[in-house]
Amino acid sequence: MPALLRALIWDVDGTVAETERDGHRVAFNLAFEAHGLPWHWGVDEYGALLAVAGGRERLIHYMEQQASALASVPKEPSQRDALARQLHLAKNAHYGALVARGCIALRPGVQRLMEEARRAGLAQAVATTTSRSNVEALFASLFGADWERAFAAVVCAEDAPLKKPHPQVYERALQRLGLRPEEAFAIEDSPNGLQAARAAGIACGITRGAYFRGAEFPGAAWVRDDLPVPPAVALAVSGAWAGPRAD
Repeated sequence: MPALLRALIWDVDGTVAETERDGHRVAFNLAFEAHGLPWHWGVDEYGALLAVAGGRERLIHYMEQQASALASVPKEPSQRDALARQLHLAKNAHYGALVARGCIALRPGVQRLMEEARRAGLAQAVATTTSRSNVEALFASLFGADWERAFAAVVCAEDAPLKKPHPQVYERALQRLGLRPEEAFAIEDSPNGLQAARAAGIACGITRGAYFRGAEFPGAAWVRDDLPVPPAVALAVSGAWAGPRAD
């Protein structure tokens, strides 16, 4: 545990909001339809695809898997890569439209913990390997147009191209915050996120996202299906708050 906590570092997808199931998956399907592709990712199918980090990488993986089964999959790798880039751009646009309409809400406890962290004088940061445009769209919808004022650092895919579980995104967040790993605490929802934080030397608590209810989280400071009630900051770091634990 950090001896002197100075910052909370937040993952986004699945941690701040249930974006994977209710946002990105839906947006991918809208992009498929708009491109005339007979593809559809169901809730469980998309959950399995989340083993591949990164939306464009996920598309390429899917096409490689389905190359012999779907005539709509391009035969050449270069063509698949080009299609993946087109679909990913379209997906991001659909995702932005979904969040602008208020289709995605904060997960329980997030707002409360962020507010208490601010009152406690902690810096807050974002460490995500989703795109900057996705973060901007979601956070403007959830926190208002001036959302960025609340975060001392926002590190996205454009800043850290190596996907979790690689620690690059957390290392760069620490650099921007000017902090040592032991001065920060990460909040994640997935095994890849946990591995990324721990590889950067940062203690990490897990609030399980919809797709990781049955996952194992060795090395986590705590594992729950929710976030703690006040006084959240001290208890989040110690993992000692009352109530049944998810693990």
